[in-house]
Amino acid sequence: MNDRDGSNRRRVAIYARVSTFDKGQNPETQLRELRRYAEARDFLVAHELVDIASGTRDTRPNYRVLFDLARKRAVDIVLVWRYDRFARSTQALVNALVEFRDLGVDFISYQENIDTSSPQGKMVFAIMASLAEFESALISERVKAGMARARAEGIRIGRPKVPESVKQRIASLKRSDPARSVRAISREVGVSVGTVAKCLKEGGGAGTPVVTVT
Repeated sequence: MNDRDGSNRRRVAIYARVSTFDKGQNPETQLRELRRYAEARDFLVAHELVDIASGTRDTRPNYRVLFDLARKRAVDIVLVWRYDRFARSTQALVNALVEFRDLGVDFISYQENIDTSSPQGKMVFAIMASLAEFESALISERVKAGMARARAEGIRIGRPKVPESVKQRIASLKRSDPARSVRAISREVGVSVGTVAKCLKEGGGAGTPVVTVT
């Protein structure tokens, strides 16, 4: 694939991430090594993307930008420092690699020396995908077994019932002002919009019509 300078150099997007909990970590440390790697392999560095991520919230805007570039075929390779700097779980990593593969974008993890364009990289990816599928199936079976055990012990599965006092409050607010919106009642009572709508639909609104959520 030709790039902008008319050569056949493959376009690479470098992605680096550091956490707010990584004391003393600087994304430039990752970027510097990744640039050297790209130069050694004669890649054209088309994009450099950095996210400073919290350990509790998945706020990574440039992670999304990276996928947008791949979907637009604006890059040929995604180069990252290592797996855990890119994906938060094995399943998330596998999902990303599947999408990249389908888009014709190769993936390289520098620290693990994994390149999905190579036979070894393809083999590692296949193993990881199998492990992720096994893990997902195992979790699903455990959840099903736990729910079956709970039912056998008479434990109710599902959301807890809405207290009668809450239903009465919702009904009272609706009766006092039939034009009051579901969202307004939700804010006043302190429950979800869905809970309010359900209570009104089940008769908590004393026959008053459910208004549009605004």
